[in-house]
Amino acid sequence: MLLRAFRTDMNRLLIAIGLIFLVLGIAWPWLSQLPLGKLPGDIHIKRDGVDFYFPLATSLVVSILLSLLFWLWRR
Repeated sequence: MLLRAFRTDMNRLLIAIGLIFLVLGIAWPWLSQLPLGKLPGDIHIKRDGVDFYFPLATSLVVSILLSLLFWLWRR
């Protein structure tokens, strides 16, 4: 009985993840034009043969958006 409930929940989760990927794939031409990854606060250091990039501000924005999305999803 417990295994059947787990399978049902897992099936729904996998379908939801698939739909999210489908929507992101369709919306990619518009999403790629967003300035994410080029925000003020993103660290980008170029030196002799070394290219270091740390998207600090972008990580914060994405984290806030995902937190808000999951908070709304729980309600």
